[in-house]
Amino acid sequence: MPSRIRRPRTDPLIVLILLAVLLAVVLPVRDETATVFSAATKMAIALLFFVYGARLSTPEALAGLRHWRLHLAILAFTYVVFPLIGVALMPFERLFPTGLFLGIVYLTLVPSTVQSSVAFTSIARGNVAGAIISASASNLLGVVLTPLLVMLLMSQGGHVQVSGQVFLDIAIQLLLPFFLGQLVRPWIRSIVSHSATKIIDRGSITMVVYSAFSAGMVEGIWSRVTPLDLMGLVLFSVALVAFMLWLTRFGAQRLGFNRADTLAIQFCGTKKSLATGLPMAAVIFGTGELGLLILPLMIFHQVQLMMCAALASHYADDEPDHETSRGTASHP
Repeated sequence: MPSRIRRPRTDPLIVLILLAVLLAVVLPVRDETATVFSAATKMAIALLFFVYGARLSTPEALAGLRHWRLHLAILAFTYVVFPLIGVALMPFERLFPTGLFLGIVYLTLVPSTVQSSVAFTSIARGNVAGAIISASASNLLGVVLTPLLVMLLMSQGGHVQVSGQVFLDIAIQLLLPFFLGQLVRPWIRSIVSHSATKIIDRGSITMVVYSAFSAGMVEGIWSRVTPLDLMGLVLFSVALVAFMLWLTRFGAQRLGFNRADTLAIQFCGTKKSLATGLPMAAVIFGTGELGLLILPLMIFHQVQLMMCAALASHYADDEPDHETSRGTASHP
């Protein structure tokens, strides 16, 4: 009998992201409600990393820490390849208004995301332990590297101040819940399932999208650009994400990484963090002139989430649930 043609199913995460964007446009969260929702988002992200810690055995987590080749590859894509792309784009500066172009260059210099990088790696059944360590290291190093790259490539001048509070925030919100999950794993590992983690994955990402788009709507930055500018930014973001997804996979395979590690490199090495990038922009440039400068990062962030959500779901559907997909950090 001829095999049935499987219809492509709509990915729930993409639907949630689109609904979050639509809700932010129609009913953005603002004022005191925005403060409460921001706190709830942070709690959801902390819960996500607690569950990751509870699911991963301690040997797996330690293996992730030792896998230096994986971390070096991801950091190279984040802080070498992406900035080189920013430099290569400089001859095309006149294609966008000055503020938007500076924002495009800036987005190539910020750290990788943490929660979505790890979430997509988990959904695709990649090396979750390695993704957690690499994405967290990207944010910690970004506190120093991003301002230095901004000074070097964007010629802003002036005195750049970076608060040590960023280190404390990352430690409290991400690493502490993960280690707490590790501590209580013997008692709760039987009740922490893959399906539960998937719900928290999707929920935390949806909350981040809604919060980010709401902030943009409240600040009115969407009314300060033309539809043609927005279309150009969307097309540029799609092209850049697609290119980096191809390059990270190609590079990882050429370097001999296995499937789980390749997925971690793809989903960590292609991301740029809105949650980290916006506060850092306020510190580096000052709050008075952010405006258009943060818009490219906001659009790129949404595009990368939707494209990577579809790719992660595709990997999850095509890969059977076997031992190498559990997130162990195997060395090539």
